[in-house]
Amino acid sequence: MLEEKLTILKEKIIEYANHIEKMLEKAIKGLLDKERETLKTVIEEDEKKANNLEIEIDEICVDLIALYQPKAKDLRTILMILKMNNDFERIGDHIVNIAQSAEFLIEREPVKPLIDIPRMANEASKMLKDAVKAFMEEDSILAKNVCERDFLIDNLRDQIFRELFTYMISDPRTIERAFHLIRITQNLERIADLSTNIGEDVIYIVEAKVIKHRKEG
Repeated sequence: MLEEKLTILKEKIIEYANHIEKMLEKAIKGLLDKERETLKTVIEEDEKKANNLEIEIDEICVDLIALYQPKAKDLRTILMILKMNNDFERIGDHIVNIAQSAEFLIEREPVKPLIDIPRMANEASKMLKDAVKAFMEEDSILAKNVCERDFLIDNLRDQIFRELFTYMISDPRTIERAFHLIRITQNLERIADLSTNIGEDVIYIVEAKVIKHRKEG
């Protein structure tokens, strides 16, 4: 019976993960293609569904612990799904932040062509997808690979910041628009950090090994 319930729980967290992945794709597409309705959907409808999934998963986890008193790997799995559920909720919040800044930017003249932010978004999205895949397949090697790729995001963040600071210094009229680009960059970085956290969770589930995280998402 517990095994069947755990299968349902895993399916539900994967549904949540897939929803979050699609939210991120929509937010970036809305920014690049200047699609206000797409951004509005992310902020209003998609966030509401994400919040409902988070509550449902929390309730399932608590019920399983109370009813079955799981041990060993089963208990680790439930506890880590609880943690992943919280990580997905935070990722959803960061995606909404991205969509809100995108709404501001698409109505205004661009500061510069968007090159590095789409690259950063693509890398963050791949990290998230691979973290979820590692969980589904209990693949600790892929999970470790996700953790190791965090430096790529940090390098892109630093590059974007340097360039935007140059624009703001040379032309103060760009400051507000540049601020929103910086906000998008910061939120992408945090999505990558939280994907790294999920990778660490997978390692804990599979190997019962704690990998100390380097920074908060």
